[in-house]
Amino acid sequence: MALYFVTGNHGKFAELSEIIPGLKRLDLDLEEIQSLDPKVVIEHKLAQAAAVHDGTFIVEDTTAGFSCIQELPGTFIKWFLDTLKPEGLADLVLRYDDHTAIMRTTIGLRDEQGETHYFVGERRGKIVSPRGNNGFGLDPIFIADGQTKTNAELSQAEKNAISARGKAARQLAAHLHL
Repeated sequence: MALYFVTGNHGKFAELSEIIPGLKRLDLDLEEIQSLDPKVVIEHKLAQAAAVHDGTFIVEDTTAGFSCIQELPGTFIKWFLDTLKPEGLADLVLRYDDHTAIMRTTIGLRDEQGETHYFVGERRGKIVSPRGNNGFGLDPIFIADGQTKTNAELSQAEKNAISARGKAARQLAAHLHL
């Protein structure tokens, strides 16, 4: 069985490939609907992928919630990052007294029978001024609880061991008996 990860993000693919052996990347231009519920976003993408390609697919959505702005931006983090970049997001959060954040990754698996299964990983931490050169997205500004380094200061293996994406991917791997 070929398992396709529908993503254009090379960093996400590299991280999941470390945990899910034999994963294949499928770069499809899919519409990303707007919803605060990551499962709604994922379900829509999975249906689009199945309409144009055969196989078993996974789609991933990572959300970020900053306590100081009532858990926003959530599923809209992609657009916040595109506009503000990590530096701008750190600047926004660091204006407040509360720098806590939660990262949540939801992976949706559409199996050969067309059923969807969800795997969710979560990691709490805090936002800091940018540090480190590894990773992508919020990695330079996010320090997970219990850590002293940003995700961008960790190796990919170290990040995978503690990240929300790594947790969700390990749940998927267990489900697939890998």
